[in-house]
Amino acid sequence: MEAAVRTYLGHLAVERGLAANTLSSYRRDLLRYVRVQEGRGRTAIGDITEDDVRAFLMGLREGDEEHPPLSAGSAARALVAVRGLHRFALREGLASGDPAHDVKPPTPPRRLPKAITLEEVERLLAAAAGPSDGDAGTARGLRDRALLELLYGSGARISEAVGLDVDDVDLDDGFARVAGKGGKARAVPIGDYAARAVGAYLVRARPELAGAGRGGPALFLNARGGRLSRQGAWMVLRAAADRARLSQVSPHTLRHSFATHLLDGGADVRVVQELLGHASVTTTQVYTLVTVQLLREVYATSHPRARS
Repeated sequence: MEAAVRTYLGHLAVERGLAANTLSSYRRDLLRYVRVQEGRGRTAIGDITEDDVRAFLMGLREGDEEHPPLSAGSAARALVAVRGLHRFALREGLASGDPAHDVKPPTPPRRLPKAITLEEVERLLAAAAGPSDGDAGTARGLRDRALLELLYGSGARISEAVGLDVDDVDLDDGFARVAGKGGKARAVPIGDYAARAVGAYLVRARPELAGAGRGGPALFLNARGGRLSRQGAWMVLRAAADRARLSQVSPHTLRHSFATHLLDGGADVRVVQELLGHASVTTTQVYTLVTVQLLREVYATSHPRARS
């Protein structure tokens, strides 16, 4: 079982080019799957039956002494990894059948992306600015403002933003080249506010932060002069949200807000799809539900025949 998992993960990394974060999730889910099946006496991938797969899925939803119950979405994600493993094993001749073929993932409840208003975005960005006393806090404040301005101004994921190098950003032409999921690169425009914030950070703050380390190409640096991590960027966002008194702000909040505000402004959904780096337009279309919901709320509060 473990050998089959290692081979499959190698296939995903080399031939499919999955992102490191996705591979980490697959590895975690599949190692849990291996432990569960070994506990049921299944040591070879060819020994597993459909009932074994269904029992694993049920265990995910119910939880155990070591793991809390998983939501439908999290359980579905784990089952996707399991189904991929068994398809791979069948195709490579490691098993004579696919016991996961007819096991369907649970359907998660449909949730709209969380977006905040433009006024709330401005509060959040203003709260990212650091003190003005010329110490290291100022450098971090300029960095934080540049990071959040770039996230909202480009719609990039946090992992994409922290993966940027200095040479990936062209402030004169107003665009950044980000590496999305699966290593797929795309060029995204950045607005004047983001360009000015990044420019100020590069001139007034990055040299100070870089002096604490050995140098490197990363655009956003931490206090030790190394590349800012995704967790570090999330802490920047959370701290700014706390100062702005905004609740329920997630790492994707600015990305969701970017897409929603573009669509509210009349942007074509396929343009937004390209900017977000979505492989399918159906993924992007969930944002249109946000704007429809907004229209319904306005109608319900404004139209005289909409009031109960």
